[in-house]
Amino acid sequence: MVTPDTLHLAQHFIMRNARLIDRYRFAFFQSGPAEPVRSVLAAYRNVDGGYGNGLEPDLRGHGSQPQAAEAALRILDELGPVPRDIARPLCAHLTSITRPDGGLPQVLPSVRHTEAAPWWREHGDFTGSLNPTAAIAGLLHKHHITHPWRDRATAFCWTRIAALRWTNPYQAIAVCTFLQHAPDRTRAKAEFARLAPMIRAVIQVDPDATGHVHTPLDLAEDPDHIARELFTDAQIDAHLDALIRAQDADGGWHFNWESWCPATVPEWRGLITLQRLRTLRAYGRLDERAEAERPAP
Repeated sequence: MVTPDTLHLAQHFIMRNARLIDRYRFAFFQSGPAEPVRSVLAAYRNVDGGYGNGLEPDLRGHGSQPQAAEAALRILDELGPVPRDIARPLCAHLTSITRPDGGLPQVLPSVRHTEAAPWWREHGDFTGSLNPTAAIAGLLHKHHITHPWRDRATAFCWTRIAALRWTNPYQAIAVCTFLQHAPDRTRAKAEFARLAPMIRAVIQVDPDATGHVHTPLDLAEDPDHIARELFTDAQIDAHLDALIRAQDADGGWHFNWESWCPATVPEWRGLITLQRLRTLRAYGRLDERAEAERPAP
């Protein structure tokens, strides 16, 4: 269990450093209202129904991008049912940018002409990709959002997943989101069993590993996640202990990839700090009772 100061310190860090949307997400995390989050999220939305404007901190241009669409859906998913009046225009936008194979590219070619991280500006593959197509389709299934785009994307995902012979952590996260929520449960479970060795191979189980690695908690963010069964209780506990130790003295958590723009550092750290708190709560490691009993200043 974390100390009573963990949440208190994280709150101070978020209020000092995080974006407004992540401050409101933290308030919602503490039983605050959902509407302020939705209101701020709307500012990242474009007239085409997609999202941009730095919602994904490393994609800072105004134009809508597939990665930002996934980020928006994940935020909406935190809040409860995804509103149809947001999901349907988003699906219409996704239809307009879907590749002939039925999938979304990771980013659109327009990224080359905007402010973005080097790995995005230098990205050259604009064909359909499981990341983020599978994640977006999975979230739409979770919230029972029906749309022709979802059905076409679902067919794309099944075809691409069946052809997988290797994966990477980002793709694995997207694929697991799809397999967790796809309505054909028999097929989803069979594909997950086939992919399990590939997924385990790209997730770092050493809690002391450094560098740009992905841990079991990056994949299975809560005990009900489809990928939780890939790791032993001891492995999960060791990574929870390591996550608690990784909280910085300023109250926040750091990210483990290259920084390219000073403005993105507090944005990513605020986002990651909230994500870590959500994971600790999901696994029963957040001592919120002790925090609630803290005397008022």
